[in-house]
Amino acid sequence: MRMRKTKNENSFYGLGDVYKRQVFMGTPDFSVEPLKELVKAGHDVSLVLTREDKKRNRGELSPTPVKELALSLNIPVLTPSKMKDEALIERLKSENADFFVVVAYGKILPKVILDIPKFGCINIHASLLPEYRGAAPIQWSIVDGKEKTGITTMLMDEGLDTGDILKQYEIEIDKKETGGSLFDKLAVLGGEAIVDTIANFESIVPTPQGEATTEYAKMISKSMGEIDFNKPAVEIERLIRGMNPWPSAYTRYQGKVLKIWEAEVAENISELPNINLSENYGKIYSFNSRIFIICNQSILEVLSLQLEGKKRMSAKDFLMGREIEQGYKLG
Repeated sequence: MRMRKTKNENSFYGLGDVYKRQVFMGTPDFSVEPLKELVKAGHDVSLVLTREDKKRNRGELSPTPVKELALSLNIPVLTPSKMKDEALIERLKSENADFFVVVAYGKILPKVILDIPKFGCINIHASLLPEYRGAAPIQWSIVDGKEKTGITTMLMDEGLDTGDILKQYEIEIDKKETGGSLFDKLAVLGGEAIVDTIANFESIVPTPQGEATTEYAKMISKSMGEIDFNKPAVEIERLIRGMNPWPSAYTRYQGKVLKIWEAEVAENISELPNINLSENYGKIYSFNSRIFIICNQSILEVLSLQLEGKKRMSAKDFLMGREIEQGYKLG
């Protein structure tokens, strides 16, 4: 990695013609907004790397969201299967890039690639590092009940999300935030963050992260959405929001999968008849067109749900078409 240019070495300072040529690496929807914003800000994104096309219905190949955008912007795209390929390395060197900008690319960059750009590889990570290193920081910040999160831009090293911090951009997590809504907010913020970070790169002093302050934000799997009613309602409500829209929080009712899309902790539980908190956790009841589930010393009110084979609907609409088996134990 070369040293940064100083004011005396170039007639432009800050953004100008310095730091304007980038190679972009990203794959999913989250990576789209940063690429858009770089191009909008006048950066010369000379090359895009993304994951290989995936087979969809009927075996048809489907490009990644980043590839679709790059092609629409007439930016050359590569989908390498091996990151240590000599031809790929030579191509990346030939781009003469100031930075490689990496956003949810999905591949680990070897040191030989990290060392290519003039001023380093910048990663956009959807947490306030060193919190939530890993693949799914957005969902876990909601599940864990965090009140704030944000975007971190960092200089990449050979570790997983361990590089020196450049800048951080903080936002509050709304009490009704879902994994989907927070994803959208942070994608937009990520686009703003990368443009701002590069524009101010000359004045930024990279800061070492230190030790991780939360558990590793492991990748979300479908099984993680299964609800354990032995937990308090407040934790289950956060799981429901964090797993929305995928994989969704779910249980089983009369042999069918029951997805719970929206819920809240019931406050005035003394008003609910025939419900005893000492009963087995996971029992479901309906009362006055409302649905309640017993959790650990608390009660969850279900606001929106979806039974297997049916569409998503409110609790009231759900009860108009069927009666709940009072006291049925879910799971």
